[in-house]
Amino acid sequence: MNSVAIIPARMAATRFPGKPLIDLCGKPMIRWVYERASRAEGISRVIVATCDREIIEAVVGFGGEAVMTSADHRSGTDRIAEAARDLEADVIVNVQGDEPLIDPKSIEAALEPFAACHSERSEESPQIVMTSLMAPIDREIARDPNLVKVVVTADNYALYFSRSPIPYERKPLEGRHIYGHVGLYGYTKDFLLKFASLEPTPLEKAESLEQLRALEHGYRIKMVEVADRPLGVDTWGDLERVREIVASYE
Repeated sequence: MNSVAIIPARMAATRFPGKPLIDLCGKPMIRWVYERASRAEGISRVIVATCDREIIEAVVGFGGEAVMTSADHRSGTDRIAEAARDLEADVIVNVQGDEPLIDPKSIEAALEPFAACHSERSEESPQIVMTSLMAPIDREIARDPNLVKVVVTADNYALYFSRSPIPYERKPLEGRHIYGHVGLYGYTKDFLLKFASLEPTPLEKAESLEQLRALEHGYRIKMVEVADRPLGVDTWGDLERVREIVASYE
């Protein structure tokens, strides 16, 4: 099974312009993400997909691989779909470019259902086309709309994602965690291209959550539990916290 990690990145982020190249303890942020993705077992290649020449030059400058994509994409998924179109790959992993602390083991976790499906392929085996990650969270932070929640079936397929607290606990939830979504995705290459061609859906637009497009169109997302949610960089405060963590490694 040939698996490729693609990191979508652009300079014109609404909340944090220039974020991919912001200095993080002597390296641009995109390099931290790239190097961590490269350490994941099962990943044969890591590619940055971008519409910005500055990012291409930075990635090539540290010995990485980058491809130029259209500047007109609606989302990072559309961008990685363009980058993946001509690749020889079975599975594509979408690694967010603003998560310099992403654990390589989390990337490996997103690959595990595909590997199991590949090794047990039969008419009775469930066909996995998309995976993502979830981590237990405390009830106290579940009300934060910036923290996406997910509820799952008994065999860990996503039922729904929401910015609202889910499930609503009329009675205390017993025997299950409340889960926060970790925004890392795996796709079969064929499904990634299919997903990018699907029309955005009402729930996707209402919640501003792209993964709901798959559910509304009738596709299943296999969720894998990991221990923690990585700290992403969405604000200057996040950046300072990440800098402190990275500095502690050195």
